Amino acid sequence: MHTQMIDTRFGTANQYSFSHGNCLPYTGVPFGMNYFAPQTTDQKGSWWFHPEDRTFQGYRLTHQPSPWMGDYSRLLLTPVSGTLSEMTLGAAQSSYRPEEATFEPTQLVITQLRYQATSRLIPTMYGAALEVNYRQQDNGLLLQLPGRYELTITDETHAEGWIINFSGCEDPDFKMYFTLSFDAPITNAPATLTGEDGLIRFDFGTVKKVITKLGTSFIDQATAQANLANDVVGTPAELLTASRQQWQNYLGRINVTTHNPAHRETFYHNLYRCFLFPQTFYETNAAGEIVHYDTVSRSSKPGVLYTNNGFWDTFRTVYPLYSLIAQDKFGEMLEGFLNSYEDAGFLPKWLSPDERGLMPGTLIDGVIADAAAKGIRLDLMPRFLEAMKKSATIQSDNPNYGRRGTTDYLKYGYVPLDHHESVNHTLDYAYSDYCISKVAEVVGDEETAAYYRKQSLNYRNIFDPETGFMRAKDKNGAFRPDFSPIRWGLDYAEGSAWQSSFSVFQDFRGLVNAHGGKVQFEAKLAELFNMEPIFDTAGYGMEIHEISEMAAIEFGQFAISNQPSFHYPYLSSYIGKPEMTQPLIKQTLQECFSTSFNGYPGDEDNGTTAAWYIFNSLGFYPVTSGSGEYVIGMPLVESATLHLSNGNTLAIDCGHNQPQQLFIHEVSRNDHKHTAMFFTHEDLLAGGEIAFHLGLVPAPREYRDEDYPFSLTK
Repeated sequence: MHTQMIDTRFGTANQYSFSHGNCLPYTGVPFGMNYFAPQTTDQKGSWWFHPEDRTFQGYRLTHQPSPWMGDYSRLLLTPVSGTLSEMTLGAAQSSYRPEEATFEPTQLVITQLRYQATSRLIPTMYGAALEVNYRQQDNGLLLQLPGRYELTITDETHAEGWIINFSGCEDPDFKMYFTLSFDAPITNAPATLTGEDGLIRFDFGTVKKVITKLGTSFIDQATAQANLANDVVGTPAELLTASRQQWQNYLGRINVTTHNPAHRETFYHNLYRCFLFPQTFYETNAAGEIVHYDTVSRSSKPGVLYTNNGFWDTFRTVYPLYSLIAQDKFGEMLEGFLNSYEDAGFLPKWLSPDERGLMPGTLIDGVIADAAAKGIRLDLMPRFLEAMKKSATIQSDNPNYGRRGTTDYLKYGYVPLDHHESVNHTLDYAYSDYCISKVAEVVGDEETAAYYRKQSLNYRNIFDPETGFMRAKDKNGAFRPDFSPIRWGLDYAEGSAWQSSFSVFQDFRGLVNAHGGKVQFEAKLAELFNMEPIFDTAGYGMEIHEISEMAAIEFGQFAISNQPSFHYPYLSSYIGKPEMTQPLIKQTLQECFSTSFNGYPGDEDNGTTAAWYIFNSLGFYPVTSGSGEYVIGMPLVESATLHLSNGNTLAIDCGHNQPQQLFIHEVSRNDHKHTAMFFTHEDLLAGGEIAFHLGLVPAPREYRDEDYPFSLTK
């Protein structure tokens, strides 16, 4: 799949009340420090782009990981011609034809109908080149600087400055420095401008073609200039070639064929999304040292750093994918996350650009445990273990950091209901305790491992055997009265009891036993998937977008629109009935995903949903990060070749994989029958071939204990 075949607009038709991905059409290099996208409106807050808008306000340099997080260090570049009635974006914006524009990972090409100007933006890691071909007279370029700013026009071909704008940050003076270089002289006189919400015009007169190069830095002005000199090197055509090579390096790590060409297209569009986040947040200074800006100490620090990531989402899919095909990059990210801990004193939960403290739990623990179980960056694990234990035992004075309700969790064995979303906090802490035990095992601290293994069973403390749900308890051990399993919010995060009661990644066999055994658990799953997607808004007092998205599709209480339900199709494997899983996965992949502007069933969330699609299309899924296992599902591809991080190649053969083939009849591994319901990480990294023999009817059979996926309870 060539990068030119990817339209970055898929999943971008969104609004506050309903998400089809809540994506932005990012153009940039993989894991770039900056991304660029057309801004079509400045009247809708974080929803500043819509693929059906026909207005173009400019090329926005953005760091917005999600509309729910907002943007930071943004600016806007807008080609213009002629005299404007006033210096505002509204007066300067132009119509454009979206169907004729180019939206690729490597470039944006837009023709402004008002000005008859065609421009092309090509990104680099730390900057970009903007090539504009004008057809009118009195040509120029607008630079919008929202928030506080300083701009100095140093001479007729250079300008530099900084901006301060962010949705949240530890440093109230957090700056992004920038420098601009023009290949045509501007008529503006040298000057220094300061203020708030600036809109500056650079005038080129009658010049018909201008190339503007941009360099940025979070360190200082000198580094911005160095980034311009070292990173934005060459002609636009040369920069485009370099950008395409970077993307092809990642997109070429998995090659697939599909029965339906649209499925192949959807696969690669999702693979593109997997390599956008987290974003690079480190640079090389004038002394040749790798440094990052620490917003807590408000100073430059040595070492790598990454940002724009919510681990409540991404631990489930993104990093397990990297562990297979991007292990070196994953290792560097781990180093960056440890640097975040050294800077802030707690492991990160939601970085943008620094800790925002959103969502329950400290689920970076799942990322760390998964790396430990797979032998990735074992040199970092002793320090990570200290950091994980700190989050598990020390209540921060700042609620953004560490676990919430830590003291009560340690006292009661659960988070009491006077803490918001207490059920999810309890379940996430129990899983994190398992993750701590896994890292402790790897570093050889068996005493710590045993302690946290025991704590990881705390999920039992909030399970109600009468209803079969996880329920909130008060400090006296009594369940909250007036329980409704379809009531969203209150004790549950972005869900009801149906979406929150099965997140026991470390011990699904124990959860089955708590329900009374396999028969009872199977009946519960049948109820979950077969009931209507009904809901009660009492916990929120309104219908939040996640509710609307679940209700929009007929998949029962399986809310594929949001991360807590991602593993639900695999729950039947833990009772030895994977035949219940297989048609559900195939139907979900075909019905809920596409390359359209409405391409996702809910928020995509920094590669999380995209990686879910990738794994499930291949036929296996990392249900429990930290276990080193991938539970077998149901492939959508006909064949796939994975170029693994260790240099080996894994081939997957699924026959013709017709739409009517909803079941797996048999799995073989290197021509030997594979009876387990999972693959191990070591087995996949060994390469070779996996063959799925698909069929029209289920093929149930009895399974040995060793055939079941990981669970603490044997």
